Amino acid sequence: MSTSYTLPDLQRPMPVPTPLTKPFWDALAEHRIRIQYSPSLGEYIFYPRPLAPGTLADDLEWREISGAGTLYTYTVSTRPVAPHFAKEGTLVLAVVQWDEGPKFSTELVNVAHDDIEVGMRVKPVFCDYPEAGITMLRYEPEN
Repeated sequence: MSTSYTLPDLQRPMPVPTPLTKPFWDALAEHRIRIQYSPSLGEYIFYPRPLAPGTLADDLEWREISGAGTLYTYTVSTRPVAPHFAKEGTLVLAVVQWDEGPKFSTELVNVAHDDIEVGMRVKPVFCDYPEAGITMLRYEPEN
């Protein structure tokens, strides 16, 4: 006896901003990138947190960054990373190191797989999902 299975039509999961992460998501909705900066450390911080790492200073402030960066690493995922992504096709999952220092997990878009190189310059792409009320940050080659 043979059984068939049809993948459910699941929607891509979307982030849910919290009071702590809201400034990041609000900036993305305006097609800007704001992350935390610690004056006591003299460093930008990402992911959002209530206290500076290492020092536990409560001096974190939100500052706008360019979002430009360098491809730190990537993987081409030919299989869905979860059932929600079954209809997405191949995804290029990546880590971008912002010029300001922190690394950011994302997806690469608008690039042929053969043209991807670790160390290549990348720029932000703002992907609006109005039905979810969220903007996602992705990256593409700078040139």
